[in-house]
Amino acid sequence: MNFPASLFEQICRNPIIAVLTLEDPGAAPDLARALLAGGVRGVELTLRTPAALESLKRLKEAAPELILGAGTVLTPAQVKQVKDVGVAFAVSPGLNPRVVRAAQEAGVPFAPGICTPSDIEGALELGCTLLKYFPAETSGGLKHLKNMAAPYMHLGVGFIPLGGLNEANMLDYLGDSLIPAIGGSWIAPRDKIAARDWAAIEGNARRAVEKWKMLPKAKA
Repeated sequence: MNFPASLFEQICRNPIIAVLTLEDPGAAPDLARALLAGGVRGVELTLRTPAALESLKRLKEAAPELILGAGTVLTPAQVKQVKDVGVAFAVSPGLNPRVVRAAQEAGVPFAPGICTPSDIEGALELGCTLLKYFPAETSGGLKHLKNMAAPYMHLGVGFIPLGGLNEANMLDYLGDSLIPAIGGSWIAPRDKIAARDWAAIEGNARRAVEKWKMLPKAKA
């Protein structure tokens, strides 16, 4: 397992990860409070804007109880930057061996992105067993994932799907044993963050968590 057991258990207990893109670090504290008020503790903040690293710092300062992850980590230099912030984990959209090795050397739990069997085998060769399935819906969704993953399940592989997930399809993914957690940008979309609509974001988070709690494995 490329994630420590304690971190993996935290993610399994908090399996809805809000995928965030922030333009203004000043929004981070209020955003963190809205997510936590709605019951969402897992966050992946993407490194897609100049404000991303400062936003990570502000999120960590404002809400240390968040399970704070960095997304769109594309270079070894970015691995060092997010480690310095103190993130709990990092992910990438694809499988870059240099980035995976940099994360391993830095001690940053890392989930590379996969969407083919060759991707899975490349990740396993690097010692990764918790993987990001991206882009999930346009790659064939849950049906594609189940067929693709079947030859590897005896190796203890798990998948966190992102890309096209929403309130309508989230339970299809979360109900499957392949999937310990999901990620989605619908919980805190960029337009709601820009409008400072914290009530809407809290409501999105709360509905997602309430849906998750309906599943049998949430009650186990």
